[in-house]
Amino acid sequence: MPPTAAPSESARALPIRLHAEDIVAAVRANAVVTIIGETGSGKTTQLSQILLENKLAEDGMIAVTQPRRVGAVSVAKRVAEERGVDLGSEVGYAVRFEDRSSPATRIKYLTDGTLLRELLEDALLRRYAVIVLDEAHERSINTDVLFGVLKRLLKKRDDAGMPLKLIVTSATLDGEKFSAYFNDCPVFNVPGRCYRVDVIFAMEDHFSDHLSAAVDTALQIHIDQPEGDVLVFLTGQAEIEKAIARINAEVAKLPAGSCGPLLALPLHASLPPELQVRVFRPAPPGVRRVIFSTNVAETSVTVDGVVYVVDTGVVKQKHYQPATGMDSLDVVPVSRVGATQRAGRAGRTRAGMCFRLYTKRFFEGQMPNVTLPEIQRTSLVSAVLYLKSLELGDLDVLTFDFLDAPTREALEDALRQLHCLDAIDENGAITAIGRRMSGLPLDPALARALLAAADLGCVPEVVSIAAMLSTEHVFTMGKGPADGSRPGRGAGGGAAGGSGQATPGPSNALCALLTHADGDHFLLLRVWNAWAADGCTKAGAA
Repeated sequence: MPPTAAPSESARALPIRLHAEDIVAAVRANAVVTIIGETGSGKTTQLSQILLENKLAEDGMIAVTQPRRVGAVSVAKRVAEERGVDLGSEVGYAVRFEDRSSPATRIKYLTDGTLLRELLEDALLRRYAVIVLDEAHERSINTDVLFGVLKRLLKKRDDAGMPLKLIVTSATLDGEKFSAYFNDCPVFNVPGRCYRVDVIFAMEDHFSDHLSAAVDTALQIHIDQPEGDVLVFLTGQAEIEKAIARINAEVAKLPAGSCGPLLALPLHASLPPELQVRVFRPAPPGVRRVIFSTNVAETSVTVDGVVYVVDTGVVKQKHYQPATGMDSLDVVPVSRVGATQRAGRAGRTRAGMCFRLYTKRFFEGQMPNVTLPEIQRTSLVSAVLYLKSLELGDLDVLTFDFLDAPTREALEDALRQLHCLDAIDENGAITAIGRRMSGLPLDPALARALLAAADLGCVPEVVSIAAMLSTEHVFTMGKGPADGSRPGRGAGGGAAGGSGQATPGPSNALCALLTHADGDHFLLLRVWNAWAADGCTKAGAA
């Protein structure tokens, strides 16, 4: 193993480094340790390095999970830079469809979903000596499943003579809950290193017009406030594209010399990696950046240069609708924990300001304290199929040791759906079909459709439909079927970086495809086939 690099001066100044000795001693003495690290504590980038420097990766790698792909990739790059190594050597990452690790990797950042997939290949996770579940307060369904699975795995690894260390980190004060779940494990509270952030509340709530209010606020900051980048929290890609078009149009209308140049950038999970890197590069001299982001920028991801935050107070959350058997994405108020995380983004490098587009009364009296865990509000079909595929012997999903158990009705509904899909038999045991389904990174219903397609000789068609159903957006803003009756919606409808002029609505070619009213699935297939026939070109997609 090559010698490890010494931490830089800036890294040594991070609060978690002051607790390094005590944390290492606790990890050596306990199977599980919980760390509550506030914003700016350095837990995401420094904890893995502290463990490596103290030889806790001698018998395997250090895995650090992240809730999102963007976080896993960006943090791995940051840690590799700090250690002066090539990405993919001592420090690497693994996300869906991309693995930048090697036999030399000692620190590996990966999404929680990727770690769940690795459990299917190796039920004991033999390659890892330490697993860090970072940002556990986000409580994604994958993280909650990992809690229960890893709790069982700790005992199995110990019985096999391969002790595993588990570290759970959170940015919120729920350490006692995690400690009780993991058999009263020790809890460390690490303060953050955050500069002063002045929080300004709106005089009225802007939930009904949060997009317009966010653009107006960002523009006012650009005109009136000293230098510093602006981070604006919105709910999704469509809103981000609208906001960028609007602010570009508004800046173009300003009198010459009234303000400096502005660069509007998007940041969301669907953004290609080559476009994500623009957010993490310094702004050109004299240019202010306004970054419109989803909640991917709440945690893990640090955008240098941000001095101002505009918090719309809303977030898109997935909720299961039992009547339709489908999940819906609903815009709901962010939690107080999330609002605090957002404000903290403004004080990472210097004193900053957070403009909240809601009232102090709403924040104190109506905003939820924490986000409802995803496992208690979304479909459990995928999670139950995954647990069944692990073959844990005595596992009963109805009594599985969840940190916050979903309702029995939700679990029974998932079992019924899996039985209808032939994934489990009448005794609840996983079938051969179910095992094949679990190996596909798809919603179980789509996975079952693909298996049926193989029997019926229509795999290319069903693969195309499944792929299009698995992505958040198929059509460019303003050019989808839903926009057909609303051509020319004004500045808000343009694509990212556009001029803000009226958008044309769906193309003539798309309108022609819409004349055959035989369902959304066949429409998607016809759209794909038409694009493929045109050579899959950018011009053909217009």
